Amino acid sequence: MQTKQEKLDIPALLSRLPLFQELTPEQIAPIAAGTREKRLVKGEMQFQKGDQPKGFFIIVYGQMKLAFPSASGNEKVVEILGPRQSFGEAVMFMDRPYPIFAEALVDTLLLHVSMQAVFELLGADPTFARRMLAGMATRLHSLINDVESYSLRSSAQRVIGYLLQHCPQQGEECEGALEISLPTSKQVIASRLNLTPETLSRIFHELSEAGLITVQGKVIKAHDMRRLREYDL
Repeated sequence: MQTKQEKLDIPALLSRLPLFQELTPEQIAPIAAGTREKRLVKGEMQFQKGDQPKGFFIIVYGQMKLAFPSASGNEKVVEILGPRQSFGEAVMFMDRPYPIFAEALVDTLLLHVSMQAVFELLGADPTFARRMLAGMATRLHSLINDVESYSLRSSAQRVIGYLLQHCPQQGEECEGALEISLPTSKQVIASRLNLTPETLSRIFHELSEAGLITVQGKVIKAHDMRRLREYDL
């Protein structure tokens, strides 16, 4: 992916993304022509709840938070997204205002792909339409899993599951002693897991007391991933 110093080559960047990688250069060209870059500083909003969508977004570098605002100020984080991930597709198709807001958690570079360019390609390429539907279905499946997790799993199980998701190795390789870097602040993670910050801190403390982890800022040192996976508070 691009770095902050490199000049952005939008056609080349789009062609490497899963959604567009099977398109020909001729198909990429009108999408690239309808794509604009947007640079956000940490804490800047890309859109607010109630804004009308005009396309969807792809993260080049950085990190975005999607959340529901509340009158009390206790926002509910829906997703934390990073490079190569997209957001805003479903609302674009519904032609309704955004039900959430999008905020940069760090300095971030986005690509905004225009609605008109997407609709024209959808009409011309059924394969592209299927890939876009598959991407939205995957997002929906993830949200359903979240609801199941919040309903059926304990607070501690949610935290352990989150740590396992961010294991630097995948599958059976995620064993032994490992360091897990949290992608954002503990307050944002707590909201993502439908917990209060105090509950998250308590669970980290109890896991530490059990000899399973050591917390050093945003770095969690897991002493035995198998024991952590099997642990139930």
